Amino acid sequence: MRAERLARDVYWKRLLIVNMAFIGRPGAKSGEWALVDTGLPYSAEAIERDAKEWLGYEGAPSCIVLTHAHFDHVGAVRELSKKWDVPVYAHERELPHITGKAAYPRPDPTVGGGGMARLSVLFPTKAIDLGDRAKPLPADGSVPELPEWRWVATPGHTDGHISLFRDSDRTLIAGDAFVTVAQESLGGVLMQRSAIHGPPAYLTTDWEAARRSVAELRELRPHVALTGHGVPVVGEYDCSLLLDILTDRFDEIAVPRQSKFLDRGR
Repeated sequence: MRAERLARDVYWKRLLIVNMAFIGRPGAKSGEWALVDTGLPYSAEAIERDAKEWLGYEGAPSCIVLTHAHFDHVGAVRELSKKWDVPVYAHERELPHITGKAAYPRPDPTVGGGGMARLSVLFPTKAIDLGDRAKPLPADGSVPELPEWRWVATPGHTDGHISLFRDSDRTLIAGDAFVTVAQESLGGVLMQRSAIHGPPAYLTTDWEAARRSVAELRELRPHVALTGHGVPVVGEYDCSLLLDILTDRFDEIAVPRQSKFLDRGR
């Protein structure tokens, strides 16, 4: 699919099973646009094609921002950041995973929910190494090169997971803090059946932190929300309703009955 408009100067694109975002008005000059996440491996060509041919961006982005560094969100980051020679910003607790220093914990395929959960045993967790292009996000919540945006710590799915929020129009890029598809279900993923869900269970390592993160995102009262998997949620009413439901029924909707990570954070 081509990138689609989400909000003012924000466009989203699905790369097979995962979403990423472009920030920048169509026709933006070099350094006037940015990427959030980079999808699965071998996604660089599709990202560049939409940036240049569909959105009319020129030159290189100002930066790439990562919500977290799981394999399906950093698939093209090494190739694109090297080609464009741009910084890659992530939470300081994600930096070990993009500087070659620490792998993620192995997924838990026993969480249930379907074929994607069972397949997760095959998902790579090894760190990538971006060298000095990897940069920590400022502690004050600002996002370099994106002055209208702030980052919000939303740990749980990973220790350094972040979401991005623009107060002026209440646009949220949530990453995998919550998603709108049953990511554990192969059928749900292939059909993109829309429903509110917590973070993908097979890779979520701290469920208490994940619970708090969803509650914090609810308090932002977004008017539009792009999640890492599934279709965006558009409209103040829908965003509020779905986040209210997920927050109030988090154990029922999000937390698996069994997981090797269930006791972490308690």
